[in-house]
Amino acid sequence: MKKIKIVTDSSAIFEDGVVENLGIEIVPLTVTVDNISYFDNDLTAEEFIKMMEKSEMFPKTSQPSIGSFVEKYDALKEFDVISIHLTRHLSGTVESARQASHISHTEVTVIDSGFIDQALAAQVIRAAKMAETGASKEEILSTLEKMKASTRLFVGISSLDNLVKGGRLSKAKGMVSNLLNIKVVLELTSTEGLVEVVKGRGNKTFSKWFDALQENLQSEGKLSHLLISHADALEIVTPFKEKISELVPDLHIPMLPTGSVIATHAGIGAFAIEYISEN
Repeated sequence: MKKIKIVTDSSAIFEDGVVENLGIEIVPLTVTVDNISYFDNDLTAEEFIKMMEKSEMFPKTSQPSIGSFVEKYDALKEFDVISIHLTRHLSGTVESARQASHISHTEVTVIDSGFIDQALAAQVIRAAKMAETGASKEEILSTLEKMKASTRLFVGISSLDNLVKGGRLSKAKGMVSNLLNIKVVLELTSTEGLVEVVKGRGNKTFSKWFDALQENLQSEGKLSHLLISHADALEIVTPFKEKISELVPDLHIPMLPTGSVIATHAGIGAFAIEYISEN
């Protein structure tokens, strides 16, 4: 029986050293700034934020080509590949991977994680660790499905500028929202995509939402993961992490800068709080 290899894309955000230690393979998305294209994972978060602030044009993002997936899969022909990707609600990446799996001579199973960022990475890490210990493909796929059903991911948007520039919000609505200093919290669900949770004026919107989140976390039961990501939003997320750590003192809570593709659409000042219940 062939060993299992895990593949994902660069929208998955990992702590340092994890990808290398678990032998995870990554197919990068692309971001274009002022007509120069970069692989998503070639830029640090700090580099990209500075580039986006100085850019004359709104950055553009692109999913990996079918050919790049075929090339990656064909290079792993000695393995049985499980390829886990960001939700179809935000990108066509998983569909490119599926089409490539039909072309490649390697045995590939493509999975829509339903999520992005560290929530996607959590599934990838679990799959890679299970593969290391000799779990079967069926066991890994079953575990991923349970994780998907047990995951919640919330996104705070500090400025709607990038949503307007990216065509995800009308210019008129964006102008009004910015004049009123509107902040938005969205939930990314695996079934419906992004759903508005709350909207209000100023950072007190985030504070009130976070107070409610803390109450919900106390009734969620035991958590296996609690994850925080941000796009140059340390002032917002640092106090959040301090308060959450008091609720779950024994749980490791990574607080990581998100990648360039996510930052492009969410904008500077955005953050995510993601958690997975034990199953």
